[in-house]
Amino acid sequence: MGSNGANEATPYQTGSFCVSREGLFVWKVFDLGQKKAKVDEFSLCGSMVSDEYEHLSSEALEAAHICAKMYMLKSCGKDGFPIRVQFHPFHGILIYKMLSCAGAHGLSTGMRGAFGKPYGTVARVHTGQVIMSICTKVQNEEHVTEALYRAKFKFPGCQKIHISKKQGFTKFNADKFEDMVAEKCLIPDGCGVRYIPNCGPMDKWQALPS
Repeated sequence: MGSNGANEATPYQTGSFCVSREGLFVWKVFDLGQKKAKVDEFSLCGSMVSDEYEHLSSEALEAAHICAKMYMLKSCGKDGFPIRVQFHPFHGILIYKMLSCAGAHGLSTGMRGAFGKPYGTVARVHTGQVIMSICTKVQNEEHVTEALYRAKFKFPGCQKIHISKKQGFTKFNADKFEDMVAEKCLIPDGCGVRYIPNCGPMDKWQALPS
């Protein structure tokens, strides 16, 4: 489900006016695969990038997430990759249900008081925003491309697939990553890193682990 709605307006949080979210699908699993992998374990990162403004529903995000996961399980094994969706569907959408049976004009009130009830949640995606990323080893590059290619058919609009030059899910280039770690500019911290700038008091530098 997707629509080219007005993305410039403020996101509509359903809790503001729609107190009851009973029966509303809320998707909360945004990471799959080897979530506890270290930052230097999987150096290759492939990403699916949106090429237009659009709304992506939580159902579509879950379908694409599972589609990519199932292909990577068969090709790389359960411990050979982590998958991450880069945004959360917090924008609420409403629906005003109207009767379509015979004699509906005598039962319904038309468009009087047509506020609507909660129907679902969507994510507001901008041009150039990363939708989903998969990290793996360098030799599995073609499997990452194929997994993202299959997953993008779950979305409307246009998406592009890119192989990133960054180290895993970080924002630092892979070719300079080891040098920055050796110079203590980066400290591995689970699946991410801590950046240590070249400024500050000396006591903080002396307290860093060797």
